[in-house]
Amino acid sequence: MKTTAIKNSTFGLYAVLFFSAFGFSLTDSLSPKPLQEKSAGPGSGVAYQHGEVLTYKIYYNLNFIWVPAGEVTFKIFDEGNQYHYQAKGETYDSYEWFFSAKDQYDSWVDKTTLLPNYSERDVNEGDYHIFEKISFNQAARKMTVWRAHKRGAPEEKTEHTVKSECNDVLSSLYNLRNVDYGSQQAGYSVPFRVFMDKEEFPLKMNYLGKEPSKKVYKMGRFKTLKFQPEVIAGTVFKDDAKMTVWVSDDANRIPLLIESPVSVGSVKMVLKEYWGLKYNFEAKN
Repeated sequence: MKTTAIKNSTFGLYAVLFFSAFGFSLTDSLSPKPLQEKSAGPGSGVAYQHGEVLTYKIYYNLNFIWVPAGEVTFKIFDEGNQYHYQAKGETYDSYEWFFSAKDQYDSWVDKTTLLPNYSERDVNEGDYHIFEKISFNQAARKMTVWRAHKRGAPEEKTEHTVKSECNDVLSSLYNLRNVDYGSQQAGYSVPFRVFMDKEEFPLKMNYLGKEPSKKVYKMGRFKTLKFQPEVIAGTVFKDDAKMTVWVSDDANRIPLLIESPVSVGSVKMVLKEYWGLKYNFEAKN
């Protein structure tokens, strides 16, 4: 499937799409309940918990040399009947001669459905700036978007109808971390749906099977699940771009390594540090 282009930020979109490669919502008739492994209570079967922190280092291939470009940190907060997911990405000072970025994404999801109620993104990359808020009315299939060129500036409000329940980019990651892909055969494919840039996008993620000893730079070797998701062709990804994602083959199911060509060069994202995992990190060899 060829997906229409999205005009969006480069560093921030790529960083979050790395993780949404293992995410977004499930099917055209989406029901998030099958994502949960247990049904003892709201959020009881999720693969993460309050206080989990994952930090990733982003590398850009510049003339056959992998250059450290920046970091992205993901955090989870338990806020009563909601989870609050947060991602912050920033380029290193040493990279800002080439490109400068400082982005933040936030998503608040209902613990029972694991669908977003509200999200924000604050993107500042070179001369590109955007501040956006989205209110998700999942029952009515209506999304309300407020957008400004920066936080605090006058906002433009628009309303949009979607065909099915949708995730935002960030919440999608956490949703599909709850699916047990390890019990599926290679070639298993999952449709997913995301609301982004005032549009609803149906995509697909392909499970390629297990890779039992994948080396992750400076972290060692891990038992992994390997994926190749469809990406959104446009300013960041070419039509034929092939992103590859390696996820820990354990109950945490966290992305360990992601590699992909982009419109200019290639990028990879590597797990650097982690705290507060819900389960023992049994994927590490």
